Amino acid sequence: MQRYLVLENGSIYTGEAFGATKDVAGELVFNTGMTGYQESLTDISYSGQILTFTYPLIGNYGINRDDYESLKPTANAIVAHEIARRPSNWRQQMSLAEWAEKMDLPGITDVDTRALTKEIREYGVMRAVIVDEVTDDTLAQLQAAKPATDEVNKMTTKTTYVNPTDGPSIALIDFGLKNSILRSLAKRGVNVMVFPANVDAKTILDMDPDGVLLSNGPGNPEDVLHILPVIRELQEKMPLMGICLGHQLFALANGATTFKLKFGHRGFNHAVRNKVKNQIDFTSQNHGYAVDAKSIAQTNLEITHEEINDHTVEGLKLKNHAAFSVQFHPDAAPGPHDAEYLFDDFLAMIAQSKKGQLQHA
Repeated sequence: MQRYLVLENGSIYTGEAFGATKDVAGELVFNTGMTGYQESLTDISYSGQILTFTYPLIGNYGINRDDYESLKPTANAIVAHEIARRPSNWRQQMSLAEWAEKMDLPGITDVDTRALTKEIREYGVMRAVIVDEVTDDTLAQLQAAKPATDEVNKMTTKTTYVNPTDGPSIALIDFGLKNSILRSLAKRGVNVMVFPANVDAKTILDMDPDGVLLSNGPGNPEDVLHILPVIRELQEKMPLMGICLGHQLFALANGATTFKLKFGHRGFNHAVRNKVKNQIDFTSQNHGYAVDAKSIAQTNLEITHEEINDHTVEGLKLKNHAAFSVQFHPDAAPGPHDAEYLFDDFLAMIAQSKKGQLQHA
């Protein structure tokens, strides 16, 4: 069945449908990973987006029960050049096309994704629709649509829950949490208490955690400004770590500003310089916004990491508190595990803080 991908700038790409065949709209973005399509499509940070894969063949190892980052796909649709017809892997349960149909996820294949990616790089990310028919109203309606501002509210947990262990206790504020963050903490024996994005500081402090982690999530950080005073109060009381959207909110809470990147960083081949340890880490990234480096000077923040290619801010720490953040995903999934040590750094910071409290007492 023939379908059409229509871009906000008027470009039209023709392809073949797979998965669900409903009309769908969203922000059109691209991911440069060769693998990891299942993790990406279920990564809540892609909520509201039409995800284009630049690698020409997608789906060659199928879908399995282990690689979900959330319970269902959160991207609005898939765009690919070619979908594997005969996937093969010992873990697979079904093909990508079968899964997309089962999950009511629209897809379009046989698209020139190289040309499409070049267009996104030239014009920037833009809204798009996948439809059966292009009418006189298609482009007008697309251009008139406003971007969603409630993605975090839609995707955050609605109730507090606990992943209990007898290790250090961390309060995790969920703005669009990936399962791989929970796995990374569980592997280290951390007792995790997960709170919704509208939590107040008192609710967290009443649970007496040893530290706070701000999760990843979708959308513009300026849509979640209600959490900034909560972050400021919590960082005064205990060690704090932010990841991705959590990094941007940590920056905003401490006086920095953010801006929208032209086409974002989405993939797991991004080289990042750790300025503190003087080393290069290859990282997994998925974000469309970044912290403005020029806004750091008048704050108590210090840049700890920077992207090698475009020199955007990839890590921050507070000079006067035990608090830091990174723009990339130390949990990887998919991607290299070069930066997983940051979870250990956070736990070491917590241990030092607890020791200091005991000595002070």
